[in-house]
Amino acid sequence: MSITPIGAARRRFLRRGAHLAAAGSLAAVGVPARAAAAPRSLAFAHTHTGEVITLTYAEQHSYLPDALQRLNRFLRDHYSGEVGHMDPALFDQLYQVQQALGARGSYQVISGYRCPATNNKLRETGGGGVAKRSLHMDGRAIDVRLPGVPLAELRDAALSMRAGGVGYYPGQEFVHIDTGRVRSW
Repeated sequence: MSITPIGAARRRFLRRGAHLAAAGSLAAVGVPARAAAAPRSLAFAHTHTGEVITLTYAEQHSYLPDALQRLNRFLRDHYSGEVGHMDPALFDQLYQVQQALGARGSYQVISGYRCPATNNKLRETGGGGVAKRSLHMDGRAIDVRLPGVPLAELRDAALSMRAGGVGYYPGQEFVHIDTGRVRSW
């Protein structure tokens, strides 16, 4: 019997997940305690602005205010330029997903913060999938993909965190991750 690439990727993901589960976790997003004490870094490339950023956003058990401000600016509403306040727990989720996958490299950002006017405009003119009370407007959601990681594997890793909502948009090639209640679509 031959192993399909999808089956192999799923088994690889499950092995990584089991390894992380055994390592223990912080209550909010499942960051292993030893990882929470170490510097936590992320890298992003924004698909709409062309900007890139790599930074350490937390050290020990504390977030770095200057780094969070830089991330707020980077993840601004790319339509209006309005800067919102991103939930730092969202960065912990992204960090943990990347650790679970053993992935390196930059997340490609499709959407971060969205001001209410942009959200309403997208609801009126878009092809669906924009919630009236989107967590993007609260800085609690991000739409991403991770080059080199199959989209379904990224979704599965985010779901395994059980730290918020996960939306799967294979047609648009992104996964939505948020810090709201645990749910999926």
